[in-house]
Amino acid sequence: MLNKIFKTIHNKYYKIFKFIFFLRYLFAIFLISSVIFLSIPFLFDYNNKAGIINGHLSQKYNFELKKFEEISYEVFPTPSLNIKGAEIYFKLSSANLKVENLKIYPKLLSIYNYNNFQIKKLLLKNNQINLSYLNLNYFIKSILNQKNKIVIDNLNLKIIDDNKIVAQIENIKLNNFSYNKNSISGKIFNKDFKIETDSDLKNINFRLIKSGINATIDFENNYNSNINKGLFKTKILNSNFKSKFNFDGKTLNIYDSYFRSKNLSFKKNTSINIHPFFNINSKYEIEEINKKILKKINFDKILKSKNFLKKINSTNELNYKSKNFSNNLIDDLNLKIDLAYGRVNYLKKITISENFFNCYGDINLLAEFPVLSFDCSFIINNKKKLLKKFSINQKKNNNDIFKIEFDGNLNILNKKINFKEILINNKKKVTNNDLQYYNQSFENIFLDKSLLEVFNRKKVRDFLLEIS
Repeated sequence: MLNKIFKTIHNKYYKIFKFIFFLRYLFAIFLISSVIFLSIPFLFDYNNKAGIINGHLSQKYNFELKKFEEISYEVFPTPSLNIKGAEIYFKLSSANLKVENLKIYPKLLSIYNYNNFQIKKLLLKNNQINLSYLNLNYFIKSILNQKNKIVIDNLNLKIIDDNKIVAQIENIKLNNFSYNKNSISGKIFNKDFKIETDSDLKNINFRLIKSGINATIDFENNYNSNINKGLFKTKILNSNFKSKFNFDGKTLNIYDSYFRSKNLSFKKNTSINIHPFFNINSKYEIEEINKKILKKINFDKILKSKNFLKKINSTNELNYKSKNFSNNLIDDLNLKIDLAYGRVNYLKKITISENFFNCYGDINLLAEFPVLSFDCSFIINNKKKLLKKFSINQKKNNNDIFKIEFDGNLNILNKKINFKEILINNKKKVTNNDLQYYNQSFENIFLDKSLLEVFNRKKVRDFLLEIS
């Protein structure tokens, strides 16, 4: 019975079985052929093909292979050419990128046909590059404008100014295809970050992971335009900042800016010149400020950053106008600060209840013991209102206008003040004994904790009572 069944199956499906057994030979032939096809390239000398490969990189990716250690062929996971110790020259940014492993994934038939060599994608792994501020913009365009597939894995970027590192971004990862083509990740200030963009690069979102810092940039025009302009927004914990901007490659203008937090709010316009010299010009309009945040300013830390301070050239103007019916000590403030090569020149004008205080001077922040010089005048038009600000009862009804002029210097680190001269109504000069007394009183009252105690109303009151 079984023999009859097997015979029936054999007669009926003989051709099918015969075809299946035939396929195994085809499969074996295909497998052996594929192994041979993929293995023969191991015998090629790819160093002699460097010129052809370089020509294709220059044409398709707009960069050149300046030098390398060796070129080898790898078959797994997919056939590729691995260039070790490569140095790539980007034409647009005139910058050299050092690549530990440059992997070229050619089209399959290109392995044998170098007259028609074509690349599917590039992988740049473990990279290093040093760039100036100006070249940074061109380098970014060189990468983002690539129409051919490229993957960058672990790029360490150093921004250099005057042969010194001013910023460093590490472990940058990006590609211009696949599902995460609009995503860039890396590490800055030892914090992980992620950047997400849309396909035309008009919207960029930056997030510093686990820090509460988020920022978005909305470009009005395409990123490739000569002048980039748009809207910038950022949120840092409980503070918000937004601003319009335009950048032509040399000057960054930041305007219609507004910052708001629990303790501070201001409007701002800034112009930053990057080329040929780095310079900042800013104007601030302070709307609200909590004086407690001034106490957090650490002059010691600022003075320790001498290498940073001598690189900054800036001109700043700060204005503040107290709101009506407020109980603020200062009604109006205008402060101008110019910083160049570590030296600060300042001019401030303050109005307190119809009384005017003007002061100018300078300080060299790069000195071992920085000394602030001052030359000031105080025109008292309404003595009654002034004393009322500090809750001081006027003993006499004398409310004559008078002027006080004084100059001297203040040692920032040692917290020592020296009044050189005090002149009242252009005639009466304060004696040397009184000057010493004022020096001692000022130090005891204002300089016991912080230099910014001069904004403390109670301390001002105590000083006025002490010297009156």
